[in-house]
Amino acid sequence: MLVDDSAVIRGLYTKVLAAEPDIEIVASVGDGEMAMRQLQRFDVEVTILDIEMPRMDGLTALPKLLEIDPTLQVVMSSTLTTKNADISLRALSAGAKDYLPKPTSAGALISAEDFKRDLVMKIRALGAARRSSGGKARIVQQPARFSADKRTTPVPLAPKPLMSQNIVLRTADAKLAPEAIAIGSSTGGPQALLKLLGNLRKDLPQPIFITQHMPATFTPILAEHLTRVSGWDCREGKDGEPVVPRRIYLAPGNFHMLVEADGTRRVIRLTQTPPENFCRPSVDPMLRSLAKIYGNRVLVLMLTGMGKDGQAGSDVVVKAGGIIAAQDEASSVVWGMPGAVATAGLCSAVIPIDRMAGYLYERALRPAA
Repeated sequence: MLVDDSAVIRGLYTKVLAAEPDIEIVASVGDGEMAMRQLQRFDVEVTILDIEMPRMDGLTALPKLLEIDPTLQVVMSSTLTTKNADISLRALSAGAKDYLPKPTSAGALISAEDFKRDLVMKIRALGAARRSSGGKARIVQQPARFSADKRTTPVPLAPKPLMSQNIVLRTADAKLAPEAIAIGSSTGGPQALLKLLGNLRKDLPQPIFITQHMPATFTPILAEHLTRVSGWDCREGKDGEPVVPRRIYLAPGNFHMLVEADGTRRVIRLTQTPPENFCRPSVDPMLRSLAKIYGNRVLVLMLTGMGKDGQAGSDVVVKAGGIIAAQDEASSVVWGMPGAVATAGLCSAVIPIDRMAGYLYERALRPAA
């Protein structure tokens, strides 16, 4: 279901999605009140929900939609402003599953291939997640058909969902405490990070490095949210900044975040080398740099997220002697990134998000030498 007060934007969404044979638009409406009525009529798996709308905005509509259907997968859509970034993160805490930065004009949307790919991939991943979680189709009316020009190039179908029964765990050989902790996340990541860091005791000595797939407007707001909710000192990494203990470094949007040696110091290095796995920031370059600097003293936590970003970097970490743990399928919004490392035989543990802090704490406080 598309919910946006701009008929032009809804029409452009429809044009993109009409080229995808596995995606069907069952309703297209202009505000939250109409969305509630359509949700009671039709079985909807995924809703793209605009933030700023008349009569009932997206943040007001969100809990009402989830009350009608708790299994509904909601993606908040907004232009890239600081205000909307803050509202989107509040919506994620209130039950939305993901966010979609919206191009500022119809012309920008038509030409934005990255946006089109993200729109389709998010809908596919969240629709699959809703079905695999046991979301039941309700008795509903036959949906209306929304036609559009089919000349739009379809986005390739995603790989078949990974299955948790294919996990092969490694033996955790590391006997010493890690010197660095790395976290990778994407879809569902902000909620998982808030839970993990909120449960994590503050006496860990290691620096923590996080790459969360997010645009540049969102990452400073996420750092503020993590600091406020968890009590940790979380900030965006700055180029050349020395790495210090007990600090969380978040990769800023549109930059890969690395760690490099600078004499006897370790410093943050930000780069704008090409995106990896369609992402910048990407988890893979961060992990490669940590394996180079810290060797076998790296502990990686791979949290919920779409795609396979982090798998190649985790392989480098494992070959250097580091340890990988992944969030389990049941507690993940999308078991893409954690599932990729788990089913590739790179993980020493696959853990529910509620137990991740305890696992991390036990590993991090092992003898240092």
